[in-house]
Amino acid sequence: MAFPYIRTMGTEVDAFLGQLARHLRPEVKKLAGLLLQRLNGEFPELWENEDIEALTLEETAQHVTALLDVLEARPGAGAPEAPPAALDIARLYARRGIPVSRLLRAYRLGHLSLLEQLQAEAPRLTDDWHMINLATVRLVAIGFDYVDRSSEEVVAAYQEERDRLLQRRLALTDRASKRIGTTLDIFRTAEELTEVCTEDFADLVTVDLFDSALDETGAGPPEAMTQRRVAQRAVLDGCPESLLRVGETHAYPDDSEPVRALMTGRSVLHHIAGTEMPTWVAPSESHGRVLRDLGLHSVLLVPLHARGEILGLVQFVRHRTSAPFDDDDLLLAQEIVSRAAVSIDNARRYTHERSTALALQRTLLPRNTVQHAAVETAARYLPAGSRAGVGGDWYDVIPLSGARVALVVGDVVGHGLRAAATMGRLRTAVRAFADIDLMPDELLTHLDDVVIRMQREESPDEGETSATCLYAIYDPVSRRCSLASAGHVPPTVVTPSKISEALPEVPIGPPLGLGGLPFETAEFELPEDSLLVLHTDGLIAGRTRNVDQGLATLHDVLTSAPDSLEEICDRLLAALLPGRPADDVALLVARTHALDPDHVATMDLPPDPAAVSGARRFASDVLTAWGVEELSFTTELVVSELVTNAIRYGKSPIQLRLILQSTLTCEVSDASSTAPHLRRARIYDEGGRGLLLVAQCAERWGTRHGREGKVIWAEQALPADSASTAEVT
Repeated sequence: MAFPYIRTMGTEVDAFLGQLARHLRPEVKKLAGLLLQRLNGEFPELWENEDIEALTLEETAQHVTALLDVLEARPGAGAPEAPPAALDIARLYARRGIPVSRLLRAYRLGHLSLLEQLQAEAPRLTDDWHMINLATVRLVAIGFDYVDRSSEEVVAAYQEERDRLLQRRLALTDRASKRIGTTLDIFRTAEELTEVCTEDFADLVTVDLFDSALDETGAGPPEAMTQRRVAQRAVLDGCPESLLRVGETHAYPDDSEPVRALMTGRSVLHHIAGTEMPTWVAPSESHGRVLRDLGLHSVLLVPLHARGEILGLVQFVRHRTSAPFDDDDLLLAQEIVSRAAVSIDNARRYTHERSTALALQRTLLPRNTVQHAAVETAARYLPAGSRAGVGGDWYDVIPLSGARVALVVGDVVGHGLRAAATMGRLRTAVRAFADIDLMPDELLTHLDDVVIRMQREESPDEGETSATCLYAIYDPVSRRCSLASAGHVPPTVVTPSKISEALPEVPIGPPLGLGGLPFETAEFELPEDSLLVLHTDGLIAGRTRNVDQGLATLHDVLTSAPDSLEEICDRLLAALLPGRPADDVALLVARTHALDPDHVATMDLPPDPAAVSGARRFASDVLTAWGVEELSFTTELVVSELVTNAIRYGKSPIQLRLILQSTLTCEVSDASSTAPHLRRARIYDEGGRGLLLVAQCAERWGTRHGREGKVIWAEQALPADSASTAEVT
């Protein structure tokens, strides 16, 4: 931010700041120590890694020196480049996988603390408070300019390092994706893993699996840590590094690193210094001498983790390669092993396709009842009782922006593992499209394109992919429900006063995969405490019952529905499916709630930049009334940026809306369909930082397009002691 009035200050302020800098020059190390004490509690990663800790001390001193240099420089001198140690820290953060937001927050707090210390030192040099105040203003301007410029360089270094790591990872993971998992054989898949990773990554790779993972029944985690060596490969003939041969069983010592890795599921990077040789690496003295002669110096231990279960352990060893493993290598190994683990898990379940498909189906469906303030839900999934096995039925409850929620139910044609896998892809696609806030008809159009692309990828003997889907959005503020159907039976609606036989205004579009035909969105208002019953056709159709009979039975049950949604589900299944279903069944029952009007505040805004200050005051007053004034500062900042963007680039009418629910949502709507995007502002740009500030302040933000314009929204988490106030009635 620029301070135009600073230009009117005389040279006395610059001279005083130069004097202050010279006064503090001998205290650089002391100032750096004070800054690190301030950061100690909030950034434990600075002291958890020795390399980062040492570099942080050097970087902090360089920052202090750089800022003092700026204060001593002539007026108008540009800010220096970021210190070399700062760029090294950024690269280390990138290699460690620490978010850049943590680095930038450390920057902000560190420079704020430094400015506070400089300001506190000023009275020691003069008792002229007018001079001190002028110097403080200039000091803040210089400090923020320095932070802006150095932060840009640091972020660029961070991103450059991340890009380099990504290229390396992509090359190796590309080979791994093509060569690992080519068969449904556990041992061959493990061998492929060792072959890929001994080409230019490790000198020895071993793969151990729990006996339970090799059991055809797919038993859970073993009580004992006994493992079987299923594959190993080395760059040296005969694998002299390993005493075990393929097929042999063994167990690591209880207090060893491999056991801790298996118990916690966390990978381990272990460096072996000098003559040290842990017993889990070399069980005997003679074997230890062999390994020392080979020059073994580092080991990666990566658990084979698939679908929430640890199957075994992969070891990567280096001795011929001089460079030891680092954190970057650990991330690469984890990614490759993760791919291999999925392939191994698929292979071990291959002979039990129905149980595999059922496990996959239940993994892809919501595991627990979704808690959302807009709706109360209960759901059931029943696989088919025939030998065809699990199909592609699914349901979902997806939180959306603006306190809304999406209810989804769908059905992929066919049964078995392929149908279940297709269901997973479509459910993932629906969630991705929902995340960008598409209207129901637009979402189904995009989903139709996904199915068409899947059809083009299929071989002729696989059969054509087809599916049906119903997508509904409920808004607890307006109590309106918008939905569209792609060949799917419409939901049954039960209001507090009566049951609706059907929704004639809901047009049923074509099934997914036909292409070229439109979908339509229907909208209607729901009284509070209404029931929405979404289901697949397996619930109402059967061998001895047609759809009309099934709907009649469903309506009879809902006419006297109890209050408990779980009991409603149980009664529907008992009445409609007394035996094993002939087809898969997905059932989702939702009871709607309305958001307390006192938790929604709106303000219409004129297209005038002067309205921004009024919007900030409005937001501050509303938050105070809601008892969440702790969020006033960040909310005013978000409101200021979003309203400014709407006035500058949008069209009237413009409206600000605040929603207090499980989060605090700030929305600014206008009639323009043009959406802003996050970009990096350059040094001399006057704008471009607004959305970056919003992204830093909010937990989530995004754009929602409608028929008459767009909404830019941002969500903030509520303080812990205020969360109880965000309830719907």
